[in-house]
Amino acid sequence: MIIGPRAIVTPRRKIPLKIPEGMSAVEFFNSAANLEHLAKENGLLVNEEGFLLYRKLLGHSVEFDTSIMLDTSRRILDPLGRPVRRDQLTRQQKNVWSRMTQIILEYMLEKYPDPAKALIVCGEASLDATWPLNKPGVPSIRMIHNHFIVFPQASIVNAPLANPDDPNLTDSGHNSLFLRHLSDVYRRFLEVLDLRILKPVEDDSARIAVTGYPHGLPSWEVTGGAEQLGNPCFWNEYDLILKGFLDFYRTFFAQVSTRGAGIPEGVYFPEQVEKILLFSNQFAQVARDVRDHVKADPRFANDIRWRPAYKQILYRDDHDRLIVTISQNSVGNAITELLGIVVNRQEDESGYDNIEPALVERLLEVRRRLIAADLGEPIHAPEWPDGRFVGRWS
Repeated sequence: MIIGPRAIVTPRRKIPLKIPEGMSAVEFFNSAANLEHLAKENGLLVNEEGFLLYRKLLGHSVEFDTSIMLDTSRRILDPLGRPVRRDQLTRQQKNVWSRMTQIILEYMLEKYPDPAKALIVCGEASLDATWPLNKPGVPSIRMIHNHFIVFPQASIVNAPLANPDDPNLTDSGHNSLFLRHLSDVYRRFLEVLDLRILKPVEDDSARIAVTGYPHGLPSWEVTGGAEQLGNPCFWNEYDLILKGFLDFYRTFFAQVSTRGAGIPEGVYFPEQVEKILLFSNQFAQVARDVRDHVKADPRFANDIRWRPAYKQILYRDDHDRLIVTISQNSVGNAITELLGIVVNRQEDESGYDNIEPALVERLLEVRRRLIAADLGEPIHAPEWPDGRFVGRWS
């Protein structure tokens, strides 16, 4: 078997959206009207904290594919002012987010117990609040969202190889900047985190055998496995990974923006920022090189994300371990591409119709578990008006 990133084709339905005349699709996707349509047509559950569980109609997998979004579109009209990271949530919101994530992950692990048969991944992505309104994207990029996906391993093995230079893949383009030029200082900075449940993976054993991904990213094993998903201490450490990443990102791009910039306001580990990052000649040299590139190349400058943009995922590896990793994000990256899976969604009405009933039933099954845990109320979408799938034409 040849090891390398895979290009999977996933059938999708034609999106039934009526876009106002004179408005582009991208503009509509970034509007509150589209969020209202999403909840009404594909919503599964909503709760008082503002979290919306919904079916991903433009999904990555037809086996299991759903997302939780903090839908603030009705109360925060400025799309650049919406929460896009966990550190922007209230304590209550973070508690609910963690419990919802725990229940959905436990369902996935129970439903798909064999890592040789199914790849399970849960990932939160944040594209910064400076994402231009005219760039392709969906409104969820302007709010915190968590994505839950199951891929049958056979679909990955049988998929053709993807172009390893695809700009969406984690290890291509400027989004691999930390690893390509700052790997040593990046890892040394993250080593200061006080982790007891998350254990650093020192070798490449956490890679997915078929794709060989992720490449070179700092990774941590969840010691104790799935039982730790119900442990608040695990979620605290999951947050520490993000906080460490955010400090590194903010400090680096502060240096890119302004030569000699000091410790950014609001960092979580100011002492380590000063001693490890700001005292590193390599850190300063790479920041200078990027700063010079920004001044010389307008296209590169337009792609820079000055505020933190990241993907943090929790996945099950081939050895039945739960692994946490985090990566810088850039234009176009998707959660699955962190594991070397590029998804091409092709419009195929009949193909999607064939798999839709089983997919939706699994989503409704996990919804019932969330309702039982008092984590939300059901949304009676047209295709599941009474908690069971009836299809579009009923």
